[in-house]
Amino acid sequence: MLLGVVADDLTGATDVALMLKRAGMSVVQANGVPASAAALPEAQAVVVSLKSRTCPAAEAVAQSLASARALRGRGARQILFKYCSTFDSTDAGNIGPVADALMEELGAGSAVFCPAFPANGRSVYMGHLFVGGRLLSESSMRDHPLTPMRDPDLVRVLSRQTRRGVGLVPLAAVEAGPEAIRAAIAAEAAAGRPFVVADAIADRHLLALGEALAGAPLVTGGSGIAMGLPANFGIRPSAASAAPMAGIAAGRRLVLSGSCSEATRRQVAHAIGAGMPALQLEPERLADGSQDAAGALRWLARQPSDRPALVYATAEPAAVRRSQAALGTARAGALVEEAMAAIAAQAVKAGATRLIVAGGETAGAVVAALGARALAIGPEIDPGAPWTRVIDGPPIALALKSGNFGRDDFFTRAWSLLA
Repeated sequence: MLLGVVADDLTGATDVALMLKRAGMSVVQANGVPASAAALPEAQAVVVSLKSRTCPAAEAVAQSLASARALRGRGARQILFKYCSTFDSTDAGNIGPVADALMEELGAGSAVFCPAFPANGRSVYMGHLFVGGRLLSESSMRDHPLTPMRDPDLVRVLSRQTRRGVGLVPLAAVEAGPEAIRAAIAAEAAAGRPFVVADAIADRHLLALGEALAGAPLVTGGSGIAMGLPANFGIRPSAASAAPMAGIAAGRRLVLSGSCSEATRRQVAHAIGAGMPALQLEPERLADGSQDAAGALRWLARQPSDRPALVYATAEPAAVRRSQAALGTARAGALVEEAMAAIAAQAVKAGATRLIVAGGETAGAVVAALGARALAIGPEIDPGAPWTRVIDGPPIALALKSGNFGRDDFFTRAWSLLA
């Protein structure tokens, strides 16, 4: 193994795994904290997906450290801590606390933070994060049900999560190339700012950052930062295979959407508008028993088996706030995740072989219910969202989509990449 990745959620893990595959690396995704180094699969890059994005900070730190130790025990020369390209977190963490712990564990003198992903509209300029050309605080992330982001200044956001000094590598230094980037990082560290946010507004900036970080024990960022890392190990980029993913038996196609992001809301609306059979789950009804997984499965059994079907809890921000006020934020989310996980597990037993899952928390619950510990990365549907194939469980295809990713027709178009 050359590169080990600790990802804070499951959809983010498939996102960065796809980026490394496109850059030429052999990649396997392992789900959950590894039992040991020996339990990890063999590949040039192994991505460990955790469910540590929104759990208590101490738990996120423990999971991340255990994963990093296993990856290093397997031979990883560099650790990438991957988080969402919207940098969403709370003032208590978890990005800062996990990075603090990994930096100490790895003996790193500095760590770069760059969530930029230009292909999906994420860019960093003067330390401020933009989403689709708007400041993060003016994007739909301001209404995220778990981690609302109302401050676009990443230096300020990160400073609230760590006692370490936080500096900036401005765009001018990034434009000047790897040597200038390294000099800027060293200067910030010497000034007592070892955590360094880096500007990037185009892929060439991410490639320059990757080259500058050759030999760095710790790198942190969104999946975009990964595109420049494989070249440091002598690996050249290769286009992601456009060939349909083979080896998946024909069976029911199912979309499970737990995300309430703006992009996913559009995707749900598009699928329904295109005539996809759809059933909406509501947290309050799951709580009072008027809806449950068994009822959703009975509904699914009545739908044509040769057409995709959609089960969704996706809702507008006002409806999400009402559910959270009535049930509590944690319980409202847990009810949806548990229902989606139960539906997925029973649907697969009944013959479903191709599933799209939208939302990191939902995807984590579904994959756990299916017992899928390792995934092979397949063709790219949209930037940051590939098909995957379960390696050590039921022979099924999974598309695990971050809530914020994908074009409006994602739920109707993705199937064309499966043979």
